[in-house]
Amino acid sequence: MPNGILIIDKPAGWTSQDVVAKLRGVFHEKRVGHGGTLDPMATGVLPVFIGRATRAVPFFEHADKVYEAELRLGLVTDTQDVTGRTLEEHPVDITQEQFEAALARFRGEIQQIPPMYSAIKVNGQKLYQLARKGREIEREARTVTIYELTPVGSDPLIAPVIADGNDAAAPQRQEASGDASLRADVRLRVHCSKGTYVRTLCHDVGAALGCGGCMAALRRTRAGRYGIEEAHTLEEILAAPDPEALLLPVDSLFSDRPALRVNENAERKLRNGAAVGTLNAVDGEYRVYAESGEFLLLGRVTKGQLNTVKSFFEL
Repeated sequence: MPNGILIIDKPAGWTSQDVVAKLRGVFHEKRVGHGGTLDPMATGVLPVFIGRATRAVPFFEHADKVYEAELRLGLVTDTQDVTGRTLEEHPVDITQEQFEAALARFRGEIQQIPPMYSAIKVNGQKLYQLARKGREIEREARTVTIYELTPVGSDPLIAPVIADGNDAAAPQRQEASGDASLRADVRLRVHCSKGTYVRTLCHDVGAALGCGGCMAALRRTRAGRYGIEEAHTLEEILAAPDPEALLLPVDSLFSDRPALRVNENAERKLRNGAAVGTLNAVDGEYRVYAESGEFLLLGRVTKGQLNTVKSFFEL
């Protein structure tokens, strides 16, 4: 039976659950779950847990994330991204200094109000279900942390980002665009904590600048310890002669914990749910292995006694 973690480069247009459903068919395994939902328009790193590895999903829920986001200034929508209905359009007339000052306000620990178009439940109903009915309700702000929020190099396909305040050509570009608002796109690198809505961040930065903003594109480049360099496209997986060979071992999730090897007697006790005492190990969490090298469990040592936090061996 397949067991492990598969890092997917999620394509645009797919929900995270679409990916899970596809992989259930590929691996002929019902136990498939993902770590960290990506919106359909988003692409990039989506860790998928297969078989016994699904037991590790709760340990991934608090992982931080890294994104490359495209912020579209001058446009406000009801979904806070370009897929939504346009609510406002404004000209973009800001300097690089003003832009940098606005970004600085959103670094560190901030309060963020979740968007109406989200899966958060209020009184048993998901917010996006209410939003689709035209309803908006009050949401409590959440504390999230933005570890990094910086512009990245401009892509040739992305419009020039910020006027420098002395741009004599700006009025001509606005006239040539045929649009009442001169929009500008900028790419941002966002390193953030669990629970951060990047499209809300884009919306709030635009509001702080006075011209409005929304998210035009989003790519997750890292989730926890897993980076885009480890990710596989669905096409690669479907074409692979042995998709199981692409799975990472579940203990890779706990690579920041030290390893602890136990003898057969201790292994037997752990497999039966008992604690193991008289260990010469400092207090803390460990990746616990059998003498054979099999990864058994995530354990915690307290005053020389090893207890199971979560087991991953075959029952």
